[in-house]
Amino acid sequence: MAKPENNKGVRRLLNSFFFSMHGIGTCFKTEEAFRQEVVLALILIPLGIWLGETAAEKVILSGTIFIILIVEILNSAIERAIDRISFERHELSKEAKDMGSAAVFLSLLLAAFCWGVILLVP
Repeated sequence: MAKPENNKGVRRLLNSFFFSMHGIGTCFKTEEAFRQEVVLALILIPLGIWLGETAAEKVILSGTIFIILIVEILNSAIERAIDRISFERHELSKEAKDMGSAAVFLSLLLAAFCWGVILLVP
């Protein structure tokens, strides 16, 4: 498919914005884990901003929650791409999905670690 010639400048930015919003909406509609993480984000991001004493702490506490959402969307995209190719069980497909899941797990560990260090270490 050829790139549209008029997809430049502000038009490209607007298209990118709407494609991104569609991706977030699709992930929210179809992925239970993402919906749960969004609910947690709605609680933890404001809480992180409130609990952080410095600007850096506020950014780290809230930023790690955004990282979880980002990684979850990427994991969902990997799963969709694998499923698009085939629902047949294949070791490489399983490994790709497991790696995506591991990335989400590591992002959760990162958030827990940052929150723990900032809020619990004197």
